[in-house]
Amino acid sequence: MYLIAEMIHHVVTRRRLLLVLAAMAALVTVIAAVFAMRRASPDQEALPVPATTIATMPATATPAVVHPQQESQPALAANEPDTINYRTLAQAAAELIYTWDTRSSTYSAVYERLRSWWDVLPDGSNPLTVMAQEFQATGVTAASFASLSGMHAYRTASVSSSACDMQLAQVKSYPAPWVGLHVCTFTLKVTEHQTGGDNSYSVPVSVMVNCPPAATAPANRCAMVGFYASPNRIVY
Repeated sequence: MYLIAEMIHHVVTRRRLLLVLAAMAALVTVIAAVFAMRRASPDQEALPVPATTIATMPATATPAVVHPQQESQPALAANEPDTINYRTLAQAAAELIYTWDTRSSTYSAVYERLRSWWDVLPDGSNPLTVMAQEFQATGVTAASFASLSGMHAYRTASVSSSACDMQLAQVKSYPAPWVGLHVCTFTLKVTEHQTGGDNSYSVPVSVMVNCPPAATAPANRCAMVGFYASPNRIVY
């Protein structure tokens, strides 16, 4: 009887234990369900990550390359020969350099006339300051011109002899640096006329002329690019 009672007690105790375990499992299930519902509520949902906006800098326009415009061809000066014959232009320039008339021109006008024939090269190797120095070497300045104007003076010049390029020993030794550049040296017969009488003498002058096919020359004619009247600069 004792064994039977013990078995019954054991069975009852086991059933109670099973019921307790079942109740506890049910409680755990309910709690898990509650937590699951709370996690799914809109208030607890993670906020969407805002899209990242990348600020785009305006494209910088590439600056346009400005190419220097080709300089226009030098204008033909008054009484300047329109020729591709370098000797013709050089002789006309030589006579012009020593010719002036105080009766009809000012010193500034004489200087400007000569300057208009002088074609400054792109590399600046023949600046107008050289022309001013060499013009004074012809024996006339602003002061002397004003004095000569009181005597109604004027000066004429004509070529008596000439030599150009390879006819000159210095050019043979030191040829022109580019094709189209020519050098001529003239001996001029110069006469100064004034109220007190005339005065004649001979002077040398060297004239440099730039002609096609030189890239720095006008397209279809020659241009004077320099002259020397100073005795130590004459090309022989």
